[in-house]
Amino acid sequence: MFLIVGLGNPGTKYENNRHNVGFLVIDEIAKNLTTSNINKSNFNADVLKSSNQLLVKPTTYMNNSGQAVHAIKEYYKLNLEDIIVIHDDLDLPFGTVKFKVGGGHGGHNGLRSIDAHVGNMYIRVRIGIGKPQDKNDVANYVLSDFSKEELNKLEGIISHTIKAIESLKTDSIDEVKSKFTMK
Repeated sequence: MFLIVGLGNPGTKYENNRHNVGFLVIDEIAKNLTTSNINKSNFNADVLKSSNQLLVKPTTYMNNSGQAVHAIKEYYKLNLEDIIVIHDDLDLPFGTVKFKVGGGHGGHNGLRSIDAHVGNMYIRVRIGIGKPQDKNDVANYVLSDFSKEELNKLEGIISHTIKAIESLKTDSIDEVKSKFTMK
């Protein structure tokens, strides 16, 4: 069983924010699957189950995403290598998609929370959102909506990312990096 977590903030206010790209990927995966909703209040997440995977959108807001990941990991007795976290990455140009296992949180509060609750040796799908021109404007930038042009390009990026996530279930991280890294 794979735990596929998209990071973001709940609510329509944040729907198309750069910080919510993980939620956008989960929503797109769920469109093409037969799923059942798992309603457990102690998960602090929207959880859909489909064959060999759980699709998760924490409802705790970004900074507390680790609470949901920890609760689900423990309930299903999952290993860290079965957890795939999809998140925005300021350090990558818009449209870049990269993959890694472990590492630091790079200032990303969602990753910081997950690292604190379960450790850091899970699979990360990093989707580049670019940086603001003023580095003091990071919070406003990540909580701003993608531009119309970016949203048009995002469709292809998300489709590519979903193929990579499927590959992560059967192939090594190095094989996935080789086949699906997008610059």
